[in-house]
Amino acid sequence: MSTEGLAAAQQKMQDAGVAQTAIDVFSHYYGQLEEGVTGTIPEDTIEPYLDPPKLEDVKIDVAQAKKVFDQLAIINLNGGLGTSMGLDKAKSLLPVRDGKSFLDIIVEQVLAARRGTNSRLPLLFMNSFRTREDTLEVLAKYPDLPVEDLPLDFLQNKEPKLRTDDLMPVTWEADPDLEWCPPGHGDIYTALQTSGVLQKLLDAGFKYASVSNSDNLGTVPNPVIAAWFASTGAPYAAELCRRTPADRKGGHLAVRKSDGRLILRDTAQTPAEEMDYFTDEHRHPYFHTNNLWWDLEQLAEILAQRDGVMGLPLIRNEKTVDPADKSSTPVYQIESAMGAAIEVFDGATAIVVDRDRFLPVKATSDLLLVRSDAYRLDERVALVKQVDTVPNVTLAADHYKLIGDFEPRFPHGIPSLQEASSLDVQGDWTFGADVAVVGEAVLGPEGGEVPEGARIGTAVN
Repeated sequence: MSTEGLAAAQQKMQDAGVAQTAIDVFSHYYGQLEEGVTGTIPEDTIEPYLDPPKLEDVKIDVAQAKKVFDQLAIINLNGGLGTSMGLDKAKSLLPVRDGKSFLDIIVEQVLAARRGTNSRLPLLFMNSFRTREDTLEVLAKYPDLPVEDLPLDFLQNKEPKLRTDDLMPVTWEADPDLEWCPPGHGDIYTALQTSGVLQKLLDAGFKYASVSNSDNLGTVPNPVIAAWFASTGAPYAAELCRRTPADRKGGHLAVRKSDGRLILRDTAQTPAEEMDYFTDEHRHPYFHTNNLWWDLEQLAEILAQRDGVMGLPLIRNEKTVDPADKSSTPVYQIESAMGAAIEVFDGATAIVVDRDRFLPVKATSDLLLVRSDAYRLDERVALVKQVDTVPNVTLAADHYKLIGDFEPRFPHGIPSLQEASSLDVQGDWTFGADVAVVGEAVLGPEGGEVPEGARIGTAVN
């Protein structure tokens, strides 16, 4: 092990006030990085996971569901900045529809579920050092949100980016903040423990947690899944969805041949020459939504047994110190995935849920969809599909990838998609008011303006 590099990184974390347990976790991964561990999971080491339980088969007792809901906490991952969409604040602050941001919708979903079930349902956000201030400012407008003395958030840890040439902490005088990165959402276990939030939840009588990403608007608090999870006695469960040909990037669960454990394999953990296996929706028919369920008592026991080091598989993420400058110093970011903890727990399981539990916004094409009339918000503040099949939307990256480019091209609102099967925008197009897409529509690379009231697509007579 590079004594000099590790010692420098540890000292940098101590000087920044990072918790010792988080430093221990970082040190664990640093050793793996030094040994050349890449975290890849070859296809010949796993078997496909083909027959998980399905929510559609679940029958619950209403009284039992209420009892479980009274012991449930909602935890939301909110550390992302949405840099891939050109944002420099919490991605969850982005307006989604009806003037509401991701954050507004998530909060209002929980408040509606409280009214409907008369359960406490605390909502907690795991923020990063870059998202905390803005998030708490928005949450302040919801005076009924806090539950008892539980905090509204806890802070994700941070760690130094490491030079790829010598594994020393990188120095970047132009912006020292860029010398740091979050350790991936696998840090949630460490952060829950070191913040004291896990113990506070247990002390307040909460036994279960439902966990999801803040850019997934499909995870409305669900008593049926909660009751199912409690009935299994499992320490941990993951929600899965049936894959389609469009779901080529999402991670999947598999059965590890060496010990029969369920494991998570992500894109970054798949050998490049085996991506055909990874993307084959028939070989690996379910994708991992990153919606998780935990038994908090069993989680606390595991963390205590392991001294806070969960030992999740390493993800070695290769970046540049300034993500916007590809000529800046190459670095490694040591990361782990929250969902990879499935292999840590004896008896961990999974369940296949409807696709409406997975509505992430990863790109402006997703944003266009959820802002359109293909969806509406119902009384639960849930996004409800208004079409039989959600149309496929493709937007030219040169003109639409960044929010600052996307918004001006729809000055009068998003076109109607209720009669659309697909929209492929290949050039620089600006949309007038009351545009409707019908059937399959292709707007070519020449660009231009779509006039007010236009109906575009192959189904137009």
